[in-house]
Amino acid sequence: MTTTAPPEGAPHHPPRLPRPQPVPRSPRPGLPLPGPTATAAALEEFWADVRRRGTPHIGPDPHGSATHRAVTFLWRGTPTTRAVHVLPNKLADPRAPQDNLMERAPGTDIWHWTLRLRHDWRGTYDLFVDEGDGPAPTDPDYWPWLRTRRRTDPRNPRTLPRRWGGDPVPYAELPAAPTAADWTPRADVAHGTVTEGEVASAHLSTTRRAWLYTPAAALSAEPPAELPVLVLLDGEHWQPRLGLAHLLDNLIAEGRIPPLAAVLPDSVDAATRWRELTCKAEFVSFLADELLSWAAGHLPITADPARTVLAGQSLGGLTAAFAALLAPGRFGNVLAQSGSFWWPDGPAAEWLTGRIADGPRLPVRFRLSFGRQEWVALPAARRLREALAAAGYSDATCTEFNGGHDYLCWRTELADGLVALLGDD
Repeated sequence: MTTTAPPEGAPHHPPRLPRPQPVPRSPRPGLPLPGPTATAAALEEFWADVRRRGTPHIGPDPHGSATHRAVTFLWRGTPTTRAVHVLPNKLADPRAPQDNLMERAPGTDIWHWTLRLRHDWRGTYDLFVDEGDGPAPTDPDYWPWLRTRRRTDPRNPRTLPRRWGGDPVPYAELPAAPTAADWTPRADVAHGTVTEGEVASAHLSTTRRAWLYTPAAALSAEPPAELPVLVLLDGEHWQPRLGLAHLLDNLIAEGRIPPLAAVLPDSVDAATRWRELTCKAEFVSFLADELLSWAAGHLPITADPARTVLAGQSLGGLTAAFAALLAPGRFGNVLAQSGSFWWPDGPAAEWLTGRIADGPRLPVRFRLSFGRQEWVALPAARRLREALAAAGYSDATCTEFNGGHDYLCWRTELADGLVALLGDD
């Protein structure tokens, strides 16, 4: 039996669990490498070819499988390079960081690291380079220090904006991975507008920045009488950095979703996010009473919970589900991606799943998605799926994509979820 009130004082981190399966490294590189007697000209030719093809290098599976690929990450070292650490999203074990170290091809400046991955994988990744100016590799401070030595991948032009700012994060996509074409700005569709405003909140004792997307149809001579509404958490990343409006413009133009309003509150910073997105009733009241009232002052948005979607990722996914349980008369659709349903780490773990199991079946639709590489979140997600089924949520769906805890994956999952929940509106 779960407690009625959400737990307080939980640690601000997920459970510290080892990766249950080893990182899927390939025993040999996924492309031919120059040998130790290679000339300088041969090395230059190798790197020129890498530059033309881009990184990481995608090659055939060493075992001959049509459904797998060899993915080789590459770095051109200097005479002082001691190590290169590769961290693809959730393809690492924090308790065995040495497993993600590149190897140097003997007698060359080529550092390489190869994974064997299913051909629908996609993920962002980081590179950290030790140029010999820090602690010795045997020093206890070595790994924390190395994590401060992030470098961009100069041979990969594909990047996404990084969460909380900084240099863009590079990514890779294998041939069968879902396409993100829906996010590409198009000149041949009608464009909505995005405005930024401040929402006064008595529930949060502050004002909160938010973005409001108005569809092109609402700007026409005959605007809709009422608009479905999407509330998308972590708005400062989804709109100013990722450009959510492009996705909505395209989906609406193709008739895959109806013209809708989208309201995107700012999550401010990591500390505020942890404080507010861990099953806090006052934050739900802000969303239901103040944020949507602010939006209704600008657009004719629906009050129908069946035409309202609350979406979030990670802690935002946890909050979306909690808000629907607390206010099902306002939020009738939950779109939770990689939701932190393990929360809290410690006593009363998976608290929200327990509440769903103990509570009545509410008029709420759940659409959940999780990455198969999320070894901490995925077991809790599967238990949530079982709890929803046992509680009578026969229309709940839960999909698993081949990726990690990653906006690269969430952006296509968001598009699919909106079409599934609102496409027949």
